[in-house]
Amino acid sequence: MNPTGRATPANPSTSAAPHAPVLELEHVTLELGGRVILRDTGLVVNQGEFIGVLGPNGAGKTTLMRAVLGLVPAANGAIRVLGQPVERGNASIGYMPQTRSALAGRRVRGRDFVAMAADGHRWGLPHADSATRADVERVLDLVDGRKLAERPLSELSGGERQRLLLAQCLLGNPRLLLLDEPLISLDPHHQKSVVELVRRVQQELGIAVLFSAHELNPLLNALDRVLYLGSGVAALGTVDEVITKPVLSRLYGSPIDVMRVNGRIFVMSGDVEVEKHDHEHEHDENGGHAHTHGHQHDSRNGHTHDV
Repeated sequence: MNPTGRATPANPSTSAAPHAPVLELEHVTLELGGRVILRDTGLVVNQGEFIGVLGPNGAGKTTLMRAVLGLVPAANGAIRVLGQPVERGNASIGYMPQTRSALAGRRVRGRDFVAMAADGHRWGLPHADSATRADVERVLDLVDGRKLAERPLSELSGGERQRLLLAQCLLGNPRLLLLDEPLISLDPHHQKSVVELVRRVQQELGIAVLFSAHELNPLLNALDRVLYLGSGVAALGTVDEVITKPVLSRLYGSPIDVMRVNGRIFVMSGDVEVEKHDHEHEHDENGGHAHTHGHQHDSRNGHTHDV
């Protein structure tokens, strides 16, 4: 982390402009079902950053990613990826959606499954041209997925399937990965391995990652910064800047305590660990509830706080 609070890629040679903005939100308001998800929000994610996206259910983690993909229009403001307005099918973005339960019963081979995403249609038939085959082999190598490539998805563990889903996201050399809750339903061992894999690949390629999660602790050793959503507000900064009693109390709309014990961080509302509570009562943002009041302070220098 450099003095401005921005992350430096592990291998700057992979990017012509190590600190170039990959994602920019300028005075963005997002609405869903008549409810304000984000209000007048501005933030910048730079090349080579690993950003953990957290917040209570209904706070807008998935909606934000869908807006970056051009699937949810902004009610106000501008969203730019690599300096260009968002658009559907942007090849510079790799996306792992949250709904993945149907994969467990599929008999398709891992290699064919990865190839299905090569033309931008995740469930389409794989191409057979040499360029596509070479790109599939490249991404399988990146995620150490060669052995998995020969087995059907139905025989793989959840963590192994996540490895192949990450390979799909890396087809075509995207500069930004949007990973929506990739740790759901994984045990702690597989959570750790998935986070370590994403961090290794992200640093090797010098790309930016937005990694949403219900809990902060599995991400702690990988994060450059954290983007915490709640009450229509976004707080962006280092863990020490954002995971504090004043900031989280504002985002949750109620008193929050932050406890640090043996290298772990616990976000508490009274005697309830709120991240655990959210995970156990998971529901989508259309049915979720989030407070929509709060104050916003635009901060675009990579350093802080409410954005």
